[in-house]
Amino acid sequence: MTDPTAAAASPADGGSIWREPAFVRLWAAASISYVGSFVTRTALPLTAIYLLDAGPLEISALRSFELVGWLLVGLVAGAWVDRLRRRPVMIAADLGRAVLLGSIPVAAIGGVLGLPQLIVVAFLAAMLSTFFNSASTAYLPTIVARARLLAANSALSATGSVAEFTGFAISGFLIQVLTAPIAIAIDAVSFVVSALLLRTIHRSEPPPPAVADREPVLDEIREGIRVVVHDPILRALALAHAGTHVLWGVFGAAYLLFATEDLQLGPAAIGIIAALGGIGSFIGAATAGRFVGRFGVGPTMVIGLTGFAVGNALIPLAPSGAILLGAAFLVAQQLIGDALATVYDVVEQSVTQSIVHDRILGRVNATIETLTTLLALAGSIIGGIVGELFGLRVAFGVGIVGAVAAVVFVWFSPVRSLRSMPEPIAATIPRPEDPPLTE
Repeated sequence: MTDPTAAAASPADGGSIWREPAFVRLWAAASISYVGSFVTRTALPLTAIYLLDAGPLEISALRSFELVGWLLVGLVAGAWVDRLRRRPVMIAADLGRAVLLGSIPVAAIGGVLGLPQLIVVAFLAAMLSTFFNSASTAYLPTIVARARLLAANSALSATGSVAEFTGFAISGFLIQVLTAPIAIAIDAVSFVVSALLLRTIHRSEPPPPAVADREPVLDEIREGIRVVVHDPILRALALAHAGTHVLWGVFGAAYLLFATEDLQLGPAAIGIIAALGGIGSFIGAATAGRFVGRFGVGPTMVIGLTGFAVGNALIPLAPSGAILLGAAFLVAQQLIGDALATVYDVVEQSVTQSIVHDRILGRVNATIETLTTLLALAGSIIGGIVGELFGLRVAFGVGIVGAVAAVVFVWFSPVRSLRSMPEPIAATIPRPEDPPLTE
């Protein structure tokens, strides 16, 4: 059966992806937003650490409320994104996040900034990010042909890597010179610019389902869950994604405290080290297609996850009392772990977009993101508690277990034997009471 979204995608499969005006505008919006977001990723927890004297439990709480925001609306966001045109959802989410983040420097200047406000902003901004991410992932296949999704995802990921380098490098110096709350104002401005650029995209989206054809939201959510649970490829990718996010949860709760307290690194040094991860990610994004051409889709994903686990295992091995050597371990983690994690992410995203029908893609992504966010929340809470009781190095060890589990999930699944992008699956999965699908 022909995919009805193909006509809405790029009209030509050949040539450079940069010849597509709609994609270029989407890329430009993402690029600007990425830079600001990486500034805030460092500035928000450092605001809590430096201005409010936050410790492991406070940073864990900040990260946990952010993840709870994702969880509360994750599945609903996926269902509504599949009901609506995606570009207006992205614009609204950008503008909402600009207002939320802009409140932090305003409160700091007024001398009324406190940890509750940081938690509320992180919580609400995460909700809006859930809608934005669900919409943007589902939007890309409507402006890019299926055969060019790997190239498009590689380009977006490479740009994000450059933004990571730029944003983290800038953030350390901005925080040191202007203070962390003022640095966050840059992210607020970047979201406004992103929204303005998205408004210039005029490529028509496939019409959403008519109101009369919609099922109840809970039924639509269950349909997205069924697709992930019943398809062995999507199921393995969801479990692997969840495993990596256990590590990300611990990382969010422990990394900055480890760098500042155990290794005695300042904001500028932390920013530079994090920026080097952008170089690793750029290399991974630029070489993902070559990995697939050389090894195939499945083996590339195994290589990416293995490198992610090995690279992040270097963090708890960084020695205290030797600043340069400790920093070198963190740099190695950024270059190795980020590079190969990006290779995996580019291929995983392309596989999902290739095999899932357009009007259920939002719910599939939301299902996977909700599972991974739940595991990231668990990792954040566990990381904060273990870090407080047994030390930050032990907490990182817990996270590494999740990264190793991700490798295992992909290895013992059909994903490992994939050589090329799999064919699209059925648009829906039969409910238990439905008769089997027939040809």
